[in-house]
Amino acid sequence: MTIDMSQHLGPRALLRFTAPAIATMIFTSIYGVVDGLFVANYAGKTALAAITLIMPFIMILGTLGFMMGSGGSELISNTRGRGEGALANRYFSMVVYVTLGGGILLAILGAMIMQPVAQLLGASGQMLELCVLYGRILMVSLPAFMLQYTFQTFASTAGRPRLGLYVTVAAGVTNMVLDLLFVGVLGRGVAGAAWATVASELIGGLVPLIWFARPNSSFLRLGRPAGDLAALGRVCVNGSSEMMAVVAISVVSIVYNLQLLKFLGQDGVAAYGVVMYVSMIFTAIFEGFCMGAAPLMSYQHGAANIVEKRSLMRTSLAILGVAGMAMLLTSQLLAHPLALVFAGHDRGLMELTETALRIFAIAFLPMGVSMYGSSLFTALGNGLVSAALAAGRTLGLEVGAVLLLPALIGPTGIWSAIIVAETAAALAVGLLIMWLGPRYGLRDLQRGRRHDPRAVPA
Repeated sequence: MTIDMSQHLGPRALLRFTAPAIATMIFTSIYGVVDGLFVANYAGKTALAAITLIMPFIMILGTLGFMMGSGGSELISNTRGRGEGALANRYFSMVVYVTLGGGILLAILGAMIMQPVAQLLGASGQMLELCVLYGRILMVSLPAFMLQYTFQTFASTAGRPRLGLYVTVAAGVTNMVLDLLFVGVLGRGVAGAAWATVASELIGGLVPLIWFARPNSSFLRLGRPAGDLAALGRVCVNGSSEMMAVVAISVVSIVYNLQLLKFLGQDGVAAYGVVMYVSMIFTAIFEGFCMGAAPLMSYQHGAANIVEKRSLMRTSLAILGVAGMAMLLTSQLLAHPLALVFAGHDRGLMELTETALRIFAIAFLPMGVSMYGSSLFTALGNGLVSAALAAGRTLGLEVGAVLLLPALIGPTGIWSAIIVAETAAALAVGLLIMWLGPRYGLRDLQRGRRHDPRAVPA
């Protein structure tokens, strides 16, 4: 059923609307974790370290999909909020075609430079061979990977949030079954894990492409694209925050890997890989909520509905605060069994992984607010503030912390860097809402003045 985005959504309704996006991101993370689980237990810690080392570069190549999805969602939702449905469809087609073409070009480039990049990241010997093998195979499905993320965002924009979930479940089941076959049964190691991922990404990107190209009951359908370079530029500028976030996270991962190789060696990189796989499940809740809620804010912004914008922001922050506390508690309870599952074959690696998980998990408490801040300003059309938040949170705060803290307190500082970064970023979000909120109608200049969220304009 296509969902009307103009209606008022209280906490329960907002959670119902965002639930498919949350489930989509969680399931995406789960099949990523299964990838790591099979590699760690069947191919060994060198293979796991190789994937951990080259993955940030692959993610940087895929950031075009993140940029076009988030920036395009804002443009299309805002256009629909103004009542221009036909134009929104043309913008949608333009964004999808540009993403597909750009993905093909970047895949060719990535395959060509994979080996020198892996060497720059610190890989050598067997690890270098595995990095190049894994990375080049994944270039086969890079355009589909970009489309997959773009369509996950557009599913909510189209009023069909469950579509993204269904496609992701199909892609995830494919990945897990093929991981079991290629890695577990046939012993194909890194190559098997890579081909399993390729198959899942082809499903995740091409199935919704076909669905939107055919007549459907959603708000969007592929057709004749708009030839509006100014609108495309708006998509790129506004989506640059999400692109910057992924680039920044990837750069941070590279810095982490270099520091871990310096202080803890290959075991440190392998432990970091486990931490990243596990944290993906928890952060997926935040990412899914922000992805699902952003089109609602963009729609209400386009409709100039101040009352609903304030209600959405306050409700979202409350939900994310409660979720952060729940994740902190859950992650502490599960740190030991998760480390045992991934690294039980190596006692030293298991103990290092458990320690890293317990420290890293403290960052979940402020993380939801810091991630929502970037998503909020993207939805409001302020890509520059959103990009500044994304870059400051990772490239500025986290890189600075991961370089400085180990020199002061040793390897523990590497795992603690994210706590410093997320806490400072959450405080920055609060200050920006206080400062810029009146401009977007998110808060009143008069203290204590409130609006009834039920008083939605006709």
